[in-house]
Amino acid sequence: MLIVNVKENESIDKALKRFKKKFEKTGVLKELRSRTSFEKPSVTRRTQIIRAAYREQMRLAEAKG
Repeated sequence: MLIVNVKENESIDKALKRFKKKFEKTGVLKELRSRTSFEKPSVTRRTQIIRAAYREQMRLAEAKG
């Protein structure tokens, strides 16, 4: 269970933003979406490799320019 203490004179928007950040860090929504349909382990690995290659390519492009 996530707990976000609202400080005195703090707006609800800021507290909600902190809650959303905490919620995102837990990875609950990502896990829920991944469990909606079965994905073969080979497909999962392939997707991870493609994402890693893309990140590496972007990192190298950023270092150049």
